[in-house]
Amino acid sequence: MKPAFLSLLAAILVSHANAALVEKTVPYEKDGVKLEGFHVYDDAESGKRPAVLVIHQWTGLTDYEKARSRQLAELGYNVFALDIYGAGIRPQPPEAGKEAGKYKSDRSLFRSRLNAGLEILKNDERTDPSKIAAIGYCFGGTGALELARDGAEIAGVVSFHGGLSAGDGMAAEAGNVPAKVLVLHGAIDPMVPADEVNAFVKEFNQAEADWQFVAYSGAVHAFTQKMAGDDPSKGVAYNEKADKRSWEAMKTFFAEIFAKDS
Repeated sequence: MKPAFLSLLAAILVSHANAALVEKTVPYEKDGVKLEGFHVYDDAESGKRPAVLVIHQWTGLTDYEKARSRQLAELGYNVFALDIYGAGIRPQPPEAGKEAGKYKSDRSLFRSRLNAGLEILKNDERTDPSKIAAIGYCFGGTGALELARDGAEIAGVVSFHGGLSAGDGMAAEAGNVPAKVLVLHGAIDPMVPADEVNAFVKEFNQAEADWQFVAYSGAVHAFTQKMAGDDPSKGVAYNEKADKRSWEAMKTFFAEIFAKDS
């Protein structure tokens, strides 16, 4: 090999060896409420890139969402995990249900907090504003759909085992869902019954949205979360096959919505 080529190869190898995920806590506010998100990206990348907003499940922004955010950053995305509840508010069941209920029963407040996090991601210097997606888990999956219903100007949203129902008077409106929608659902999720699924289909059809729905056999609620345990009879349980399949479905969806001609 020529010396010049060897020098270039060495430089590339050193660059990759030194590349690492950069992560930090991001304090921000909405309507006087202190919030605390999590930002992570790969410093091997330079310039603007596709970005992903991560919306937490009912116990707030935890190590679970941070781990998912790191996985996304390793794929080359600029990632921000938002905070719906407020700094330091990380409830456990049954309090988590009460906290999540505040936002499910007040979709305007929910959307306000969602959009506050989205603005943080949009305004980051690494974000390509034309290539933003939002994903969420359980309560966060509902949140991802709320962004779509709210007409957020983003490329797409992904709901992992999220609730599908709309708030009263807050359903998606025809011509006002620019984001493409992917729902990844446990086929035997007792917390999201068939009537709710059918209502979602009707709502997003009437809204003329571009949507996809994937149901995983044998999967109940929280199928991507190992902390949910392994007993489907409880209605919540980890399902390794559904977890892996849904992650691959998300990556395929991102490849579509972030394509230059999408």
